[in-house]
Amino acid sequence: MFRRTFWFTAGAAAGVWATTKVNRKIKQLTPESLAARAADKAIEAGHRVKDFALDVRDGMVQREAELGEALGLNADPDPASPRRLAALDSGDDPQRGGNQKYSKNPTYVERSTYSHNRNEDH
Repeated sequence: MFRRTFWFTAGAAAGVWATTKVNRKIKQLTPESLAARAADKAIEAGHRVKDFALDVRDGMVQREAELGEALGLNADPDPASPRRLAALDSGDDPQRGGNQKYSKNPTYVERSTYSHNRNEDH
């Protein structure tokens, strides 16, 4: 009698355990649960991409600073250097409007043979 009671109890416990396990798996496979899990994974991936982009940007700034120091680009330019004075005399100063050879209103050739029609066969 004890043997039958033991096996009956063991079978009932196994049935309850299996039913619980199956119900949990079914709840995990519902569309709402799958959508929520996919959204969580997408957010996690987005955070990882953002962290990577920030790391790349920090490395880029650091490397630009190293290159600037190596090339001497970070030093303050001498405002009275001969090169700057020559640029001012020739009108090539970028701070004052650029080179005077190129005016803001360029003249075009009136009877050009070049066609601006993109549909024309060439």
